[in-house]
Amino acid sequence: MTVLTPSSNLGRHVFGVAALAFGLITLAWHDYNGLHQPRYLVYAAATALILGGTAIQFHRTAKAGAAVLGAVYLVFALQCVPGIVAEPRIYNSWGNFFEQFSLVTGAAIVFARLSSASSPETLSRIGRILVGLCAASFTLEQAFYLHPTASLVPKWLAPNQMFWAVATTVFFALAVVALLTNRMALLAARLLTMMLLIFGLVVWVPLLLSDPHSHTNWSETAETFAIAGTTWILADLLGEYRA
Repeated sequence: MTVLTPSSNLGRHVFGVAALAFGLITLAWHDYNGLHQPRYLVYAAATALILGGTAIQFHRTAKAGAAVLGAVYLVFALQCVPGIVAEPRIYNSWGNFFEQFSLVTGAAIVFARLSSASSPETLSRIGRILVGLCAASFTLEQAFYLHPTASLVPKWLAPNQMFWAVATTVFFALAVVALLTNRMALLAARLLTMMLLIFGLVVWVPLLLSDPHSHTNWSETAETFAIAGTTWILADLLGEYRA
C-alpha cells in the first residue's frame, strides 16, 4: 500500500491557519469557544492548537500536526457529550459536538492521507460519510434555530434574511445527500466549502470588525473557517482520487 502524496494542500493550509487563530484566540480570552474549561486545559489546548496549526502547514510535520489537532478537537468534542446526555432533546449540545467532530474529521483525513493506513478508496468513502454526517447536523441545527440563523444574515442581502436562512439549510441538506450517496460528491464538497467560506466572509468577518471585543465573534469566525478547511480537505481528496 502506498503513501498518499496530496496534489492539493489548500484545504490543509486553511485548516491549519484557522487552528493557529483558534489557539491565539484561546490564549487571549483564556477560554476555548465559550466552553469555560479549567485554566490548565485552556493553556494546554492553546499551545497545542498553535503548534499543530503551524506544523500542519509543512509537509514534513503535517502528519504530526494533524495528530495533535485531531486530539485537541476530540477532547472538546467529548466535552459536549455530558450536555447531550443531560438534555438530549435540546439540539444545541448535539450541534456543538458535531461542529467539533467535523474538525476531528479534517485532522484525521490529513493524517490518514499522509500515511499508508488505508487505501484512497476507503479514505474517500470514510471521509465522505463523516463529513456528510456533520453536514446533516449543520442542516438540523439551522432548521431548529432558523430565526437566530436568519438574524445573522446581513440585512443588505436580497431578498431577505429568512430566505437565505432557508436556502442555506436546503443547500446543506443537498450536500448531505450527495456526500452520503456518492452522487456528485466532489461538486457537493466544493460547493459546501464555498458556502462556508462565504459564511465566514459575509457573516462573521463583518461582525468581528463591528465588535472586535466579542470573544464569540472571534471564535465563530475561526471555527467557520476551520470547518471550511475540513470540507476543503475532503474536496482535495475526492478531486485527487475521483478517477
